[in-house]
Amino acid sequence: MNCVSESEANVSWLNSKGIWITYILIIVFIHFTLLCIVSIPVAWTLTTVLHSITSYLVLHYVKGTPFVEVEPGASSRLTHWEQMDEKYSQTKKFLCAVPTVLFILASFYTSYNFYHFIWNFLALLVALIPKLPELHRFRLWKINKY
Repeated sequence: MNCVSESEANVSWLNSKGIWITYILIIVFIHFTLLCIVSIPVAWTLTTVLHSITSYLVLHYVKGTPFVEVEPGASSRLTHWEQMDEKYSQTKKFLCAVPTVLFILASFYTSYNFYHFIWNFLALLVALIPKLPELHRFRLWKINKY
């Protein structure tokens, strides 16, 4: 029998070798794809917004163990982010740093245009606010409670 708990099995891939590089390469690939379609400022803003929405859905909205088939248990009511045990692990710091760096790059490459800045800043808030330790197991207006 495997000694790894369902929660650890669900988030262990985030600590596996090469996942950070893969994560960055996926973002770069999406950004270059957007650059083929739209202008540079729009591509940076879309990259930031798409990253924030996707990371919010994957890390802070989906609950349970979607990547591992196990019986429902303690993890069934926790989001992916909440299943990561350590409060200030290297993985959590990395996942907080990525949207921040994207915001800085997007702001620079959009020449600090007001409208792009607003969209990039809102995307940064969507990515970082749910990661705050004060919001651990907190459900705003009881959304996603069950």
